[in-house]
Amino acid sequence: MKIISENLLIESAQRGDTAALEKLIVNYASKVFNLSFKLMGNYSDASDAAQDSLIKIHSAIKGFQKKSSFSTWVYRITFNTCMDSQRKRKNNIVYELDDAIKDNNPSPHEKAEQNERKELIYKALKSLQADFRSAVVLRDIMGNSYEEIAEISGCSIGTVKSRINRGREKLRELLFECIEQKPKDKRPIDERGRYL
Repeated sequence: MKIISENLLIESAQRGDTAALEKLIVNYASKVFNLSFKLMGNYSDASDAAQDSLIKIHSAIKGFQKKSSFSTWVYRITFNTCMDSQRKRKNNIVYELDDAIKDNNPSPHEKAEQNERKELIYKALKSLQADFRSAVVLRDIMGNSYEEIAEISGCSIGTVKSRINRGREKLRELLFECIEQKPKDKRPIDERGRYL
């Protein structure tokens, strides 16, 4: 049912119906922002990229040819906009993956450890090559399929799998390096594994 109504909205928007186009934009705005945030790494850059992406979607709706799903087309525009923006900024990325490590009621010490782990992840992601970083983000954080990532990034499924595997391996290496360099905490712990 949703696909049928979305297809009707797309067709109406392509014929110039601004209300239909506005409804499509509203339906995809949060998805566009989420992908932009994951790729750009901070709120300000993500907001700019999402806005640019939505403007491009608005301008290009008449050119959508249904060769892929509408969501894939939207993600492709968003992905390209983010990659263009990153190229301009030359990797000045600070990741804010607040949902990467969650706990409902952490103690102050656990919260500090979580923040430290997040910081390690931010630094490791930031140091990945852009192709590897985007593939890992699209697959492991956004949950896209290999096929969707191939369409979004404009490369073959084999290349996508390779970039994901290489990106994960490099990320793993970087995280292990960071952990090995970290001094071990020598404080005593209680029976629940918490520091005294």
